[in-house]
Amino acid sequence: MTRSTGEPPAPEADGADAAPVARYPRPTVTLDEAEWVWRELSVEALRPGGKPEVVRLAVIAGLTRATGARYGDLLRVRAEDLDLGPEPDAAARRGRVGGTRDPAEGRVLLRHGKHRTLREHRLPAEVVLLLRHWIVVREELAAELEGSVPRALLLTVHHTHDHGTTVSSGLPITRQGLVLSWRRFVHRTNARYGAVRAPLPTRFEQVRRAWVDAGVPDLGRDMAPASDAPASDASSEK
Repeated sequence: MTRSTGEPPAPEADGADAAPVARYPRPTVTLDEAEWVWRELSVEALRPGGKPEVVRLAVIAGLTRATGARYGDLLRVRAEDLDLGPEPDAAARRGRVGGTRDPAEGRVLLRHGKHRTLREHRLPAEVVLLLRHWIVVREELAAELEGSVPRALLLTVHHTHDHGTTVSSGLPITRQGLVLSWRRFVHRTNARYGAVRAPLPTRFEQVRRAWVDAGVPDLGRDMAPASDAPASDASSEK
């Protein structure tokens, strides 16, 4: 008689009925859950007095949902890579992206993966609205810096400490900064809705893959390689 170990039996390696191996080690959330995250962030970001960190998170979620971009891809986006179309009462902030589109639609250039594959993606109107708001916020964040506003789209939103040195807000954020920012949102949200909904995952990748697997993002079209180097990641929020 074999004593039980309390663990489920391992799947058999052979046979037609063997379970497929998951591509990602942590399960993705459902599409409904990912859409809930997007709605929660986008609404909170546009409320009067919304925190810059929430606005930035909403931009990250919106760009990811629209393009399927990973953190590394988003960190390489620069302000001039955006074409947000004509604004209601000001000249358009146009980047290098040309062509025609729907009146409320925008476009973004993304450098995907380690090979920096340049691709143009469409941006829906709701993401364009958030990006316009973030452009104003990021200029305010960098107002105290000497010189011009950094080219990177995603900037730090509070003063941070890097190896014992105080780093000003308004500088390009790093991957670690994005990781910590998402975790802060998750902890706040789980504490707020803990009694009425399942907790959010601590890795944003589990949300991103829900959109990608459902075919939500625009696949984009390949573009000629950019001639200038991508923006550097200079600081981390801690």
